[in-house]
Amino acid sequence: MTRTTSGTLTTSDGTRVAHRDHRPAGRPTTTFLLLHGLAGHQGEWDTLAAQLSADGNRVVTYDARGHGASTRVPPTATREAHVRDAVALIEELDLAPVTLLGQSLGGHTAMLLAASRPHLVSSLILIEAGPAGPSPDLPAQIATWLDSWPTPFKSRAEAEAFLGHEAWTRALVRRDDGWHPTWDRTTIIASVAELATRAYWEEWSRITCPTLLIQGEHGTMRPEEPSMMLTRRPRTQLVRVPDAAHDVHLDQPTRLHEAIAAFLPG
Repeated sequence: MTRTTSGTLTTSDGTRVAHRDHRPAGRPTTTFLLLHGLAGHQGEWDTLAAQLSADGNRVVTYDARGHGASTRVPPTATREAHVRDAVALIEELDLAPVTLLGQSLGGHTAMLLAASRPHLVSSLILIEAGPAGPSPDLPAQIATWLDSWPTPFKSRAEAEAFLGHEAWTRALVRRDDGWHPTWDRTTIIASVAELATRAYWEEWSRITCPTLLIQGEHGTMRPEEPSMMLTRRPRTQLVRVPDAAHDVHLDQPTRLHEAIAAFLPG
């Protein structure tokens, strides 16, 4: 039996971070903190969270600052601010040592946390995320992508057809003229600003915990990035998930769950 509670943590800069805590009746096998990607929300993890919970694990998900039910326009959206939010949750909910599991920008946050606060992290699982960079065109690419959303959507079905997964529609809010995203354009673009200017290989090389890198067969990682990551940290495990793109957790949640189970100690 799993008990799920919802809450809101207020960080030191006044940002409200909405989270959900799925706790087993007994002592958890593993404690997970799940970090979603850019312009996403914690509901994307519902299927995987249920699978992990059924295995007797404690699973915490949250909406990153500027996303979902968390503060829409926080004071800052720097990489370190995102890391501090995750650290605050780990400490407030007494999760350490925790297995960090992050996708895309959430994976990047998890990677930086594991590098800078190793005492809090037992294992690291990255989905379509890594240290490569710089990416000068990234903010413009994200702006173009956000501007391509034909909002307001007339229905959830229309939103699903455009966004590609039903899970992406759960964070939309309904107004008189249709369905709108909850994110703020400026905040979302600011969240990737630092990735435009630098790479994070030094941080990647500092990580000491067991690490699993999961790549979608049709994902968006730079072609050379996974091999470079393994060269710098040879003990990193790599799993390529077939029939999956960037959103591996939505495209192939069962295969993802199997890869996680095989990686973690029994």
